[in-house]
Amino acid sequence: MIFIVGVVLFALGIGLSVALHEAGHMFTAKWFGMKVRRYFIGFGPKIFSFRRGETEYGLKAIPGGGFCDIAGMTALDEITPEEEPRAMWKYPAWKRVIVMSAGSITHFLLGFLILYIMAVTMGLPNLLDKPIVNSVQQCVVNDGDNVDTTNPKCGPNDPAPARNAGLQAGDRLIAVNGVATPTWTDLVKAVQQLEGPQRITIDRNGAEQTVTVDIPKVQRKVRNADGTTTMKDLGAIGVLKQQTFEYNAVSGIGGAASFTGDMFAKTWEGLLRFPERIPAVIKAIGGGQRDPDTPVSVVGASILGGDAVERGLWDVVLLLLASLNFFIGVFNLLPLLPLDGGHIAVIVYEKIRNAIRRLRGQPAGGPVDYSKLMTVTMVVVFIGGAVMLLTITADIVNPIRLN
Repeated sequence: MIFIVGVVLFALGIGLSVALHEAGHMFTAKWFGMKVRRYFIGFGPKIFSFRRGETEYGLKAIPGGGFCDIAGMTALDEITPEEEPRAMWKYPAWKRVIVMSAGSITHFLLGFLILYIMAVTMGLPNLLDKPIVNSVQQCVVNDGDNVDTTNPKCGPNDPAPARNAGLQAGDRLIAVNGVATPTWTDLVKAVQQLEGPQRITIDRNGAEQTVTVDIPKVQRKVRNADGTTTMKDLGAIGVLKQQTFEYNAVSGIGGAASFTGDMFAKTWEGLLRFPERIPAVIKAIGGGQRDPDTPVSVVGASILGGDAVERGLWDVVLLLLASLNFFIGVFNLLPLLPLDGGHIAVIVYEKIRNAIRRLRGQPAGGPVDYSKLMTVTMVVVFIGGAVMLLTITADIVNPIRLN
């Protein structure tokens, strides 16, 4: 039952994000004096609506998005004589760009707000796996039954490599024997192969220094590809990773801004890899194991949100919502019609074309004929619809679950 409630709550969060996206278009259009005919949440049959001023507001049956109907968004739109002076395509290019980008900007602001709330209440996770020390252990011990290697019970002869070398909480371990370790995973892989005195370069409060750490070999459980575990002798230095960064009300602004930049980088990386992950989605529909590194639909994201709520992982819920807002915002700015970025690209093209015409002593050209772009637009719609159908199907028959 809690899982179902979580799915519904997360879906409502997505719906609110979409509503705010369309509200961004509406408010900026009204601000510039453009006529907004309708503002609806959802698609399909109308559930209810009301009119306030010149705009009709309403809710439709299918909560899969929404729309903001601005008179004269393109020169092909049918407008009445009364609407013609306020048709969107007649306004300066910079105003139209602001209106079209307002939806994505709203997603970015909402994502930042979510991250700021996380920063000052529960902290922000170490998203990029930064090799920063959270705490230094008093010793390192062999793994085994009923042994807690993160908080070991130390004997007088147990090695304490990190403590003896003077490592401290907050140190960033940036290299081992001169080889860079940009992530904690890189650090662990490097250390596990070593034994005896080794040089580790650290960044402490912005100053680099190199310390010598006498690395011992200890027994660790290693999971094999077939799911079994074996014991191996691996190097260990006795430090734990900084999992979460905590902030106050002031420092949370910078922390959320930095984290936003990291998420933008991850979002762009994900978009570039999106096409190559589609075959894995098709394979999952056919019964293959679902790769966690595959695209998910709103259905899949809601299932993950439900899993997180069921386990009380509210930080995961908020992080999913923030990442989804950043993804939608960036995706909508791609220069493809009918996305917002496609309309912005057309506006920028008109501006550049008219500047060139002025240099040649020619008058400004007319609005771009969108009918000539209809074929490309339909191809984009078809591909987007097919991908959406594939991901939704995969998320129903073989969803990614939080584990």
